[in-house]
Amino acid sequence: MKSQRSCVLCFLAFFLFFTGGDLACIAALPVTVSGQTLPSLAPMLEKSMPAVVNISTSTNIQVNDNPLLQDPFFRHFYNLPSQPRKQQKNSLGSGVIVDKEQGLVLTNNHVIDKADKIAVTLNDGRQLNAELVGTDPEADIAVIRIPADHLTQLPIADSSQLRVGDFVVAIGNPFGLGQTVTSGIISALGRSGLGIEGYEDFIQTDASINPGNSGGALVNLQGEFIGMNTAILAPTGGNVGIGFAIPSNMVMSIKDSLVKHGEVRRGLLGITSQDLTPELVNAFNLESKHGAVISSIESNSPAAKAGLEPGDIIVSANGHQVKNSRDIRNIIGLMQIGDEVDIEYFHGNEKKQATATIVKPERPEILGEKLHRKLRGIMLSDSSKNQIEGVLIEKIDTVSEVWRIGLRPGDVIVSVNRFRIHNLEELRRVIDPNGSLLINIQRGQEGFFLVLQ
Repeated sequence: MKSQRSCVLCFLAFFLFFTGGDLACIAALPVTVSGQTLPSLAPMLEKSMPAVVNISTSTNIQVNDNPLLQDPFFRHFYNLPSQPRKQQKNSLGSGVIVDKEQGLVLTNNHVIDKADKIAVTLNDGRQLNAELVGTDPEADIAVIRIPADHLTQLPIADSSQLRVGDFVVAIGNPFGLGQTVTSGIISALGRSGLGIEGYEDFIQTDASINPGNSGGALVNLQGEFIGMNTAILAPTGGNVGIGFAIPSNMVMSIKDSLVKHGEVRRGLLGITSQDLTPELVNAFNLESKHGAVISSIESNSPAAKAGLEPGDIIVSANGHQVKNSRDIRNIIGLMQIGDEVDIEYFHGNEKKQATATIVKPERPEILGEKLHRKLRGIMLSDSSKNQIEGVLIEKIDTVSEVWRIGLRPGDVIVSVNRFRIHNLEELRRVIDPNGSLLINIQRGQEGFFLVLQ
């Protein structure tokens, strides 16, 4: 014990002699370890950060007045303006430049949703106005375009090669502070069933992600784009080390579709499925406890042509394990029309394989103006979106009156003039081409009414 203490004292004396008694040197970090320079993320970040941008949006919102103020006689008596009051809402987020030649920037749909103006601030301080290219609300991805002048883009990595434990860096604009970098590891892959988006296949990371990071980049240590920061699990309202990013392969596939078509053209397999419960395992006398049970099949659909039948249990699609009905919905929902899907399934206790080609859903479409002049600029179709029966707004002209008052692609009309409608045929029957319209819109979990006069 005495000899150990003597060694320590000798070392300190020796150290102080050569440092001139400067104790601050003891606390200073060494520049090398075992002759090797300490690693730093700075060189990688110097190349990557210019490709991540800050996004600010402004949206004009109509303010609901007291019902008394909506009375024309009351307004006339007190000489009140007839124009509805508006309020401006501002929000902040992040984006990633993925094509410097075309000026294409990726972000989350919820960052720019319903925005009247989208402004992009580059890392060098330039502020540019952006135009909307296309959005996919179901996957929460949007593409915007800025002037292509001396831009930097991120190289894209193959997110299918990611592994739990890989080091990652998140770049974004949390709380509007400006560009900020955090680091961590990949905590899990293939997270779904969180109820955050319609289609989920998240990368989970403990790199700090906070409000304002949405749409920013998750990169690997080579500075390659591996995911788009999207959401956090925050039961206490702050970051608890559980953040989620959309994988780069999924993001880029949707980006290509949005740039080419202005929309994501999801296809049809033609099945309805449900989770494989313990009761169903016993009823079907199955060995597997995971999978999606086919409860019904549309006639003449790809699934029917591939030989699938009600009662079959799908356990794998394109090499991805199917644990429940949500998994098969995600896999098919992220495929494009014309893609092939290889399916492994149990027919009774016999394991089989089948290949089906995803096709375009056959549903009638009609221009809104053919039904009512106030519906000019929208394309309508029958819908069972998220199991909501009604009339789907497929497309909408961004310079139309209906866009200005708040309608958006993906909205579902569920009633008109207080009549519940389930399809286009019912809409035709209840609509008055010359009268006003009171429409009930379902948007995700929200519902609201609009009056078109």
